[in-house]
Amino acid sequence: MIPAPGDGWSRLSPRKLLLDPVKAIGQAIVPVVVALVGISQSGGRFGWVILPVAVLGPLLFGALPWLTTHYRLTDTQIQVRRGVLNKNTSTAPLDRVRSVDLEASLLHRILGLQKVEIGTGVDDDRITLDALAAADAHALRTTLLRRREAPEATPGTDADEVDGPVPVPVAAPAELARIDWSWLRFAPFSLARLVLLAGAVGVLSQFGDDLPIWNEETARSTWDWVMQFALVAVIAVLAVGGLAVWLVVSVTGYVVQWWRFLLVREHGSLHLTSGLFTTRSITVEEAKVRGVEMTEPLLMRVVGGAELSTLATGVEDGVTQVLPPCPRDVAIGVGETVLEHRGPLTDPLVEHGPLARRRAWLRQIRESLVVIAAGAVATWWFDLSWWWVGLGGLALLLVSAAVGEASYRHLGHALAGDHLVAGSGLVARVRTALETDGIIGWVVSQSWWQRRIGLADLVATTAAGHERVLVRDVRLEVAVELADAATPGLLTEFLAETA
Repeated sequence: MIPAPGDGWSRLSPRKLLLDPVKAIGQAIVPVVVALVGISQSGGRFGWVILPVAVLGPLLFGALPWLTTHYRLTDTQIQVRRGVLNKNTSTAPLDRVRSVDLEASLLHRILGLQKVEIGTGVDDDRITLDALAAADAHALRTTLLRRREAPEATPGTDADEVDGPVPVPVAAPAELARIDWSWLRFAPFSLARLVLLAGAVGVLSQFGDDLPIWNEETARSTWDWVMQFALVAVIAVLAVGGLAVWLVVSVTGYVVQWWRFLLVREHGSLHLTSGLFTTRSITVEEAKVRGVEMTEPLLMRVVGGAELSTLATGVEDGVTQVLPPCPRDVAIGVGETVLEHRGPLTDPLVEHGPLARRRAWLRQIRESLVVIAAGAVATWWFDLSWWWVGLGGLALLLVSAAVGEASYRHLGHALAGDHLVAGSGLVARVRTALETDGIIGWVVSQSWWQRRIGLADLVATTAAGHERVLVRDVRLEVAVELADAATPGLLTEFLAETA
């Protein structure tokens, strides 16, 4: 049970004595194997010393966190004390608690434990309790979030006149979204899982030479067997096999990450839970949310999908993905609910004109010309055929032109009520909606080429999200007018000086 305010110090769950030694053994397994191999090659003279240390060491160090970690909840603070020789006490005022996140790996879940992370709105300043019993973790989360919400006493009210604590009405959680397994159709169109495949290929390439089935003779015989078939058939089989592997990886990853996904609004926060093997419970305080970002990757846009993230202060990295790949209408609906305003994610944006289009094209083509020049030098140096440079250069220029046109079409801006809206992205279309109250400054920058044609980059600085929202290649006078309209009075002195 969690301690009541004012009680003494409490330990973590005794089941942590099973958790940490297993984790410590898992982390020490490679050094132990290396040590045992070294012992076997040296005749085993030191085995009677190293083996007990290798086994008992992880068990001892795994048990120390439970023996040395205590926590308590006072009327005003949550306090955590840990350490053996160097004592460390972490405290967080209850009125500064901004998030209480729960996480449970597969081992945690087997033991009925949860990892609790308490955020105070300051980056990297989080209090961690690993591990509490699942019921205690949920009770602690509810207690901390409700105490954060507790209203102050009404002025003029004598506390002695109130018999017992004043009851605080608790609003029922409002469901914003839950997993719909028809959304699995978007999994293959999200390329985030390509990182896993790239990692697997990298590992295989590192150890492939050591595999007993892989040698020069095997490779040559395999190649001769493949070349017995038509080249078109080989390519088709490889394409179908690759597609099948990708479908399995993407769908499996989607299920593992977003299993039992649920997004609710409760205690003045957005609360997200998901996960099959490792369960996550993430809390984002709505008072700290300054905007949202909707991303539509190229392939997902073809099938009408999108992703949604919140932009908040006091959150690790500032960006929290609150929806899995899902239908665009769902992302818009949840985004407008979070913003409590309709329009920022759907209203048309102000176009930036032909000069911005020309810059978008030239930006991509310039990079392609550098690649083509490098290819030409390599072709001349190694005396290769120039046909490859010509065909490759032409294809690269066509792709660059398409990317440049796409990046221009994604450009745009708008001022939707009290939200600054900016469109951006190369192949992926990104729309960012930021509360004007969250803007703390403006940066107007012009390159030499931009000055010649009267364009500028306008950056709204903020403490939320990526800490900046960029409106690229907009006319200078439009940029100044947009900044002044979004934050009246902030540019008064600047406008007076330039008048």
